[in-house]
Amino acid sequence: MAKDLTPHQQKIVSRYYDNRDQIDDQRLAELVTSIYLAKPASKQLEKLWTSAGETMERLKIPASRVSHVMEKRDPSVLAEVVKELQTGVLKRETGK
Repeated sequence: MAKDLTPHQQKIVSRYYDNRDQIDDQRLAELVTSIYLAKPASKQLEKLWTSAGETMERLKIPASRVSHVMEKRDPSVLAEVVKELQTGVLKRETGK
């Protein structure tokens, strides 16, 4: 696939992956807002929670914390994770 991309496109893709952590941090913060505003017990809410779980895994948040957030399904718990990520209190897993 990389052969199909122009050098300009390759640079764009490279920069995207270089900044993936920042993009995912922002995405998780946006998901908190979307989850707060979603209608209870809707398909949209389930998709948002699924996306939040996937994003936390990509961010290498400790598995125990991800499972806790996903069990509670409480936007305030997810918001606390975002706050801890942004302030540097929550350390990401290494070596996966």
